[in-house]
Amino acid sequence: MKVSIIGAGGLVGSCAAFALQNGGVVREIALLDVNEQLASGQALDLLHGGPSTADQVIIAGGYEHIPDSDIICITAGLRRKPDESRLDLINRNVDLFVQILDSLQNAGLKEDAVVFVVSNPVDILTYLAAQKLNMCPKKVIGLGTQLDTIRFRSLIAAQLSAPPTQVKALILGEHGDSMVPIFSSASINGLPLDKVPGWTPNLASELFTRTKGSGAEVIKKKGGAGFAVGIAIRDVIESIVLDKRQLLPISSVQQGCYGLRDVALSVPTVVGHGGIVECLEIELWPKEVQGIRKSGQLLQETLQKVLSRVGA
Repeated sequence: MKVSIIGAGGLVGSCAAFALQNGGVVREIALLDVNEQLASGQALDLLHGGPSTADQVIIAGGYEHIPDSDIICITAGLRRKPDESRLDLINRNVDLFVQILDSLQNAGLKEDAVVFVVSNPVDILTYLAAQKLNMCPKKVIGLGTQLDTIRFRSLIAAQLSAPPTQVKALILGEHGDSMVPIFSSASINGLPLDKVPGWTPNLASELFTRTKGSGAEVIKKKGGAGFAVGIAIRDVIESIVLDKRQLLPISSVQQGCYGLRDVALSVPTVVGHGGIVECLEIELWPKEVQGIRKSGQLLQETLQKVLSRVGA
């Protein structure tokens, strides 16, 4: 299985490559970046760690790697400023993203390739990729709220002194300001959160607020997120490569789930070989469903402006 990472010279792309190297399930990792020397340096650095990680081919190059890539992961884009929402990135990132999509089409994609969008605003760009590339909708996915979900779980675990891997909770909707916390199914090793000693509605609100602001918090403190987003990317890619059929909150163009259509956002999604196996409309609290639908409405409003801008 070959994964090509576009934008691999940057923090997110290089952290994704490092996470994939340590995961050891991908046979070949190709690093593509407009700064070819930087991509080459990242590939060399990863190569040096190979004897202690996995037997993989790690190379740098250009779009010549696309035709035989099974997964194309797009991380290229300008960084979000601390006081800037992800949707504010639209005008700064859309033009770059369209150029990347044109380059993918010119290079030629494998018939069964999966295009995996990480660049922000991820929901808008995932929809744009599905429109421009004219691929099967199940093969165009976005990272969506997978990063927000593991951030949320990590903060819950830290607050309650619980093992992070035993905390189960989801964030759905937009990867942005209208994201929706799903407390109806949140648990620690099967025990509902509202039954856990120390859990209160105020604490729930505080942890969600911090989760929503985590990206800006990391940017303010260290300049940009890398490690956690690399792990989130690895989660999705490994579910595809190993056909794990994990239930993940990734972004895709909706075809009726929770009453949503013609917009990309995160719903509970079974991810396996070939991308999306199915989107599940699991039972949620009414206010959670309402929040997801509101998220979709807000994204559609922005999407119309983007589509008119790029002529899609």
